[in-house]
Amino acid sequence: MTEENTPTPPEKRRIKSFVLRQGRLSASQQNAIDSLWPSVGLELDEQQLNFETLFDRTAPTILEIGFGMGASLAEMAERHPENNYIGIEVHRPGVGALLKLIEAKQLTNIRVFNADAIDVLNQKIPKNSLDAVYLFFPDPWHKSKHKKRRIVQAEFASKIAEHLKPGGQFHMATDWEDYAEHMMSVMTACTDFKNLSGEGQFTPRPNHRPLTKFEQRGQRLGHGVWDLVFIKT
Repeated sequence: MTEENTPTPPEKRRIKSFVLRQGRLSASQQNAIDSLWPSVGLELDEQQLNFETLFDRTAPTILEIGFGMGASLAEMAERHPENNYIGIEVHRPGVGALLKLIEAKQLTNIRVFNADAIDVLNQKIPKNSLDAVYLFFPDPWHKSKHKKRRIVQAEFASKIAEHLKPGGQFHMATDWEDYAEHMMSVMTACTDFKNLSGEGQFTPRPNHRPLTKFEQRGQRLGHGVWDLVFIKT
Protein backbone atom coordinates (compact mmCIF):
# COMPACT_ATOMS: atom_id res chain seq x y z
CA MET A 1 0.00 0.00 0.00
CA THR A 2 1.48 3.39 -0.96
CA GLU A 3 1.79 6.16 1.59
CA GLU A 4 -0.96 8.24 -0.02
CA ASN A 5 -3.33 5.27 0.14
CA THR A 6 -2.65 4.54 3.80
CA PRO A 7 -5.91 5.06 5.69
CA THR A 8 -5.95 7.86 8.26
CA PRO A 9 -6.31 6.42 11.76
CA PRO A 10 -9.68 7.27 13.31
CA GLU A 11 -9.76 10.08 15.86
CA LYS A 12 -9.63 8.78 19.41
CA ARG A 13 -13.14 8.66 20.76
CA ARG A 14 -13.67 11.01 23.68
CA ILE A 15 -15.10 9.45 26.81
CA LYS A 16 -18.32 11.27 27.64
CA SER A 17 -19.04 12.32 31.21
CA PHE A 18 -22.78 12.03 30.62
CA VAL A 19 -25.41 9.78 29.13
CA LEU A 20 -28.33 11.44 27.41
CA ARG A 21 -31.46 10.34 29.24
CA GLN A 22 -33.80 12.70 27.48
CA GLY A 23 -36.97 13.01 29.48
CA ARG A 24 -40.15 14.26 27.95
CA LEU A 25 -40.36 17.99 27.40
CA SER A 26 -43.42 19.50 29.01
CA ALA A 27 -45.56 21.79 26.93
CA SER A 28 -44.49 24.80 29.00
CA GLN A 29 -40.80 23.91 28.61
CA GLN A 30 -41.21 23.60 24.84
CA ASN A 31 -43.06 26.91 24.73
CA ALA A 32 -40.23 28.58 26.65
CA ILE A 33 -37.68 27.18 24.22
CA ASP A 34 -39.73 28.29 21.23
CA SER A 35 -40.13 31.82 22.54
CA LEU A 36 -36.80 32.50 24.26
CA TRP A 37 -34.16 30.45 22.44
CA PRO A 38 -33.69 33.05 19.65
CA SER A 39 -32.73 35.66 22.26
CA VAL A 40 -30.82 33.67 24.92
CA GLY A 41 -29.83 30.41 23.18
CA LEU A 42 -26.31 29.90 21.82
CA GLU A 43 -25.22 27.51 19.07
CA LEU A 44 -21.96 25.70 18.42
CA ASP A 45 -19.93 27.09 15.55
CA GLU A 46 -16.33 28.15 14.98
CA GLN A 47 -16.88 31.80 15.97
CA GLN A 48 -15.76 32.49 19.54
CA LEU A 49 -18.00 34.56 21.76
CA ASN A 50 -17.40 38.21 22.48
CA PHE A 51 -18.90 38.67 25.95
CA GLU A 52 -19.26 42.44 25.66
CA THR A 53 -21.25 42.04 22.45
CA LEU A 54 -23.22 39.06 23.73
CA PHE A 55 -24.44 40.82 26.88
CA ASP A 56 -24.19 44.38 25.58
CA ARG A 57 -22.02 45.39 28.53
CA THR A 58 -18.69 44.78 30.25
CA ALA A 59 -19.16 42.61 33.35
CA PRO A 60 -17.65 39.55 35.09
CA THR A 61 -18.63 36.42 33.16
CA ILE A 62 -19.25 33.09 34.87
CA LEU A 63 -19.76 29.71 33.19
CA GLU A 64 -21.82 26.96 34.85
CA ILE A 65 -21.33 23.46 33.47
CA GLY A 66 -24.33 21.15 33.90
CA PHE A 67 -26.98 23.42 35.41
CA GLY A 68 -29.57 20.63 35.70
CA MET A 69 -33.06 22.17 35.88
CA GLY A 70 -31.58 25.64 36.20
CA ALA A 71 -32.88 26.69 39.62
CA SER A 72 -29.46 27.53 41.07
CA LEU A 73 -28.29 29.34 37.96
CA ALA A 74 -31.45 31.44 37.82
CA GLU A 75 -31.15 32.27 41.53
CA MET A 76 -27.51 33.33 41.16
CA ALA A 77 -28.33 35.50 38.14
CA GLU A 78 -31.21 37.12 40.04
CA ARG A 79 -29.12 37.73 43.16
CA HIS A 80 -26.11 39.02 41.21
CA PRO A 81 -27.34 41.14 38.30
CA GLU A 82 -23.85 42.64 38.10
CA ASN A 83 -22.56 39.34 36.64
CA ASN A 84 -23.01 37.69 33.25
CA TYR A 85 -23.81 33.96 33.32
CA ILE A 86 -23.45 31.32 30.60
CA GLY A 87 -25.07 27.96 31.34
CA ILE A 88 -24.36 24.63 29.66
CA GLU A 89 -26.69 21.63 29.86
CA VAL A 90 -27.03 18.60 27.57
CA HIS A 91 -30.53 17.62 28.73
CA ARG A 92 -33.19 19.53 26.83
CA PRO A 93 -35.89 19.44 29.57
CA GLY A 94 -33.40 21.17 31.86
CA VAL A 95 -32.85 23.84 29.22
CA GLY A 96 -36.61 24.33 28.93
CA ALA A 97 -36.94 24.58 32.71
CA LEU A 98 -34.23 27.24 32.92
CA LEU A 99 -35.79 29.25 30.11
CA LYS A 100 -39.11 29.20 32.00
CA LEU A 101 -37.30 30.69 35.01
CA ILE A 102 -35.57 33.29 32.85
CA GLU A 103 -38.96 34.34 31.53
CA ALA A 104 -40.66 34.34 34.94
CA LYS A 105 -37.88 36.33 36.61
CA GLN A 106 -37.25 38.57 33.58
CA LEU A 107 -33.53 37.80 33.69
CA THR A 108 -31.32 39.46 31.11
CA ASN A 109 -27.91 38.24 32.26
CA ILE A 110 -28.06 34.54 31.24
CA ARG A 111 -27.20 32.87 27.95
CA VAL A 112 -27.61 29.13 27.37
CA PHE A 113 -25.97 26.26 25.48
CA ASN A 114 -27.68 22.90 24.91
CA ALA A 115 -24.41 21.12 24.12
CA ASP A 116 -21.39 19.21 25.42
CA ALA A 117 -19.28 21.45 27.69
CA ILE A 118 -16.02 20.33 26.07
CA ASP A 119 -17.28 21.37 22.64
CA VAL A 120 -18.41 24.72 24.04
CA LEU A 121 -15.02 25.36 25.64
CA ASN A 122 -13.14 24.33 22.51
CA GLN A 123 -15.23 26.26 20.02
CA LYS A 124 -16.89 29.19 21.77
CA ILE A 125 -15.05 30.39 24.90
CA PRO A 126 -11.96 32.58 24.42
CA LYS A 127 -8.89 31.71 26.47
CA ASN A 128 -8.23 33.74 29.62
CA SER A 129 -11.74 35.20 29.48
CA LEU A 130 -13.85 33.76 32.31
CA ASP A 131 -13.99 35.08 35.85
CA ALA A 132 -15.26 31.78 37.24
CA VAL A 133 -16.37 28.29 36.26
CA TYR A 134 -18.94 26.44 38.39
CA LEU A 135 -19.43 22.67 38.40
CA PHE A 136 -22.07 21.74 40.96
CA PHE A 137 -23.03 18.11 41.66
CA PRO A 138 -21.78 16.46 38.45
CA ASP A 139 -22.62 12.81 37.87
CA PRO A 140 -20.38 10.96 40.38
CA TRP A 141 -20.12 7.76 38.32
CA HIS A 142 -19.64 5.94 41.62
CA LYS A 143 -19.09 2.43 40.22
CA SER A 144 -15.39 1.63 39.84
CA LYS A 145 -15.74 0.64 36.19
CA HIS A 146 -17.38 3.99 35.39
CA LYS A 147 -14.99 6.35 37.22
CA LYS A 148 -13.15 7.09 33.98
CA ARG A 149 -16.32 8.97 32.94
CA ARG A 150 -15.99 11.53 35.72
CA ILE A 151 -15.66 14.96 34.16
CA VAL A 152 -13.02 16.14 36.62
CA GLN A 153 -9.82 14.66 35.24
CA ALA A 154 -6.34 16.11 34.71
CA GLU A 155 -7.02 17.09 31.09
CA PHE A 156 -10.29 18.76 32.05
CA ALA A 157 -8.64 20.77 34.83
CA SER A 158 -6.05 22.05 32.38
CA LYS A 159 -8.82 22.91 29.91
CA ILE A 160 -10.64 24.97 32.55
CA ALA A 161 -7.40 26.78 33.40
CA GLU A 162 -6.95 27.78 29.75
CA HIS A 163 -10.25 29.65 29.75
CA LEU A 164 -10.09 31.31 33.18
CA LYS A 165 -8.51 34.68 33.71
CA PRO A 166 -5.52 34.70 36.07
CA GLY A 167 -7.08 34.76 39.53
CA GLY A 168 -10.31 33.23 38.21
CA GLN A 169 -12.09 30.60 40.31
CA PHE A 170 -12.99 27.00 39.55
CA HIS A 171 -15.69 26.07 42.07
CA MET A 172 -16.82 22.44 42.36
CA ALA A 173 -19.31 20.80 44.69
CA THR A 174 -20.35 17.17 45.20
CA ASP A 175 -22.27 15.10 47.72
CA TRP A 176 -20.12 12.01 47.08
CA GLU A 177 -17.11 11.88 49.42
CA ASP A 178 -15.17 9.59 47.09
CA TYR A 179 -15.65 12.03 44.21
CA ALA A 180 -14.68 14.96 46.47
CA GLU A 181 -11.43 13.19 47.28
CA HIS A 182 -10.90 12.47 43.57
CA MET A 183 -11.50 16.15 42.71
CA MET A 184 -9.06 17.22 45.42
CA SER A 185 -6.40 14.86 44.09
CA VAL A 186 -6.80 15.99 40.49
CA MET A 187 -6.86 19.69 41.31
CA THR A 188 -3.96 19.52 43.75
CA ALA A 189 -1.83 17.90 41.05
CA CYS A 190 -2.72 20.60 38.50
CA THR A 191 0.02 23.23 38.67
CA ASP A 192 -2.26 25.86 37.07
CA PHE A 193 -4.26 26.18 40.31
CA LYS A 194 -3.93 26.77 44.02
CA ASN A 195 -6.49 25.81 46.65
CA LEU A 196 -8.33 28.85 48.04
CA SER A 197 -8.57 27.21 51.48
CA GLY A 198 -5.08 25.75 51.63
CA GLU A 199 -3.62 22.50 50.36
CA GLY A 200 -5.94 19.53 50.85
CA GLN A 201 -8.66 21.64 52.45
CA PHE A 202 -12.31 21.81 51.43
CA THR A 203 -14.12 25.17 51.43
CA PRO A 204 -17.27 25.98 53.39
CA ARG A 205 -20.15 26.59 50.98
CA PRO A 206 -19.60 30.10 49.56
CA ASN A 207 -22.59 32.43 49.71
CA HIS A 208 -22.79 32.62 45.93
CA ARG A 209 -23.74 28.92 45.67
CA PRO A 210 -27.46 28.52 46.46
CA LEU A 211 -28.56 25.75 48.77
CA THR A 212 -30.52 23.53 46.38
CA LYS A 213 -33.53 21.32 47.12
CA PHE A 214 -31.33 18.39 46.11
CA GLU A 215 -28.75 19.40 48.71
CA GLN A 216 -31.36 20.04 51.39
CA ARG A 217 -32.75 16.56 50.83
CA GLY A 218 -29.26 15.11 51.14
CA GLN A 219 -28.70 16.94 54.41
CA ARG A 220 -31.94 15.48 55.81
CA LEU A 221 -30.64 12.04 54.89
CA GLY A 222 -27.32 12.72 56.55
CA HIS A 223 -25.32 13.17 53.35
CA GLY A 224 -22.29 15.43 53.38
CA VAL A 225 -21.51 18.06 50.74
CA TRP A 226 -18.00 19.07 49.79
CA ASP A 227 -17.07 22.35 48.09
CA LEU A 228 -13.70 22.91 46.44
CA VAL A 229 -12.58 26.33 45.21
CA PHE A 230 -9.35 26.61 43.25
CA ILE A 231 -7.78 29.80 41.92
CA LYS A 232 -5.93 30.00 38.61
CA THR A 233 -2.37 31.07 39.39
